[in-house]
Amino acid sequence: MPGLNRTSVTEFVLVGFSAFPRQLLPAFFLLFLLMYLSTLLGNLLITATVWGERGLHTPMYLLLCALSVSEVLYTVAVIPRMLADLLAARRAIGLPACAGQMFSSFTFGFAHSFLLTAMGYDRYVAICRPLRYHALMSPRGCARLVGCSWAGGSVMGTVVTTAVFQLTFCGPNEIQHFFCHVPPLLKLACGRDVPRVAAGVGLVCITALLGCCLLILLSYAFIVATVLKIPSAEGRRKAFSTCASHLIVVVVHYGFASVIYLKPKGPHSQAGDILMATTYTVLTPFLSPHQSLHKTFLSKLFPKNS
Repeated sequence: MPGLNRTSVTEFVLVGFSAFPRQLLPAFFLLFLLMYLSTLLGNLLITATVWGERGLHTPMYLLLCALSVSEVLYTVAVIPRMLADLLAARRAIGLPACAGQMFSSFTFGFAHSFLLTAMGYDRYVAICRPLRYHALMSPRGCARLVGCSWAGGSVMGTVVTTAVFQLTFCGPNEIQHFFCHVPPLLKLACGRDVPRVAAGVGLVCITALLGCCLLILLSYAFIVATVLKIPSAEGRRKAFSTCASHLIVVVVHYGFASVIYLKPKGPHSQAGDILMATTYTVLTPFLSPHQSLHKTFLSKLFPKNS
């Protein structure tokens, strides 16, 4: 984890849910706990089944397995702490723990985006370059894509966390969020470098996310052009069906991300911002494994019943 700059603040207080009446917090805790456990169960089921079934040792399912692992690690980095703070009287987090949470959330979050891009490339090769599929998506090639996705996520986590925690935090120490998120944390930093760091971090993150999104869109532009050339309607349906689960996960992932990170600037209530943030942190991982389990995954396991 990146080293921490000397600062007068030794801990932060996460006050994200303080905008809600205290009597609502146990209900939030129960709802988020059930969604979190369901997310873990869905992703662990995918991972265990892919590794246990030799017939699923194909690039598409191995990438799906890596995607599930990244999602589990992302939720572990954020949600258990959030659940504990919902019922805690004092929601303090030390400076090293805050940096570790930020590093983990960015590492696994961006690894997730990079893996979605790799899955888009896999579908492009399968449909547009089928004769070269086994050469381009060999076990070694698939491992490289997964390794590059994890390495890219680690680089993003290191860059963002190092940039933020090089700043000085002079006080106050209350983070207006339920985890160590960059924008509310930058509001607590002091010094002339804060605007430069904020602009740099924002540029790096938006460039990486938009780059992934554009590559996925480009892959599907080629896929659509190729599928439309298939003469039979049944052939077109089968080709599109192999992309359905990936498309659903992409739409859920980037749809909620755009709501959080591309919302217009202006006055927002703290409660509204927190609820919007929980959609990406809790709801998106909750939806993703359930959507990806349907068509491609279950049809492979139970072909006669799908």
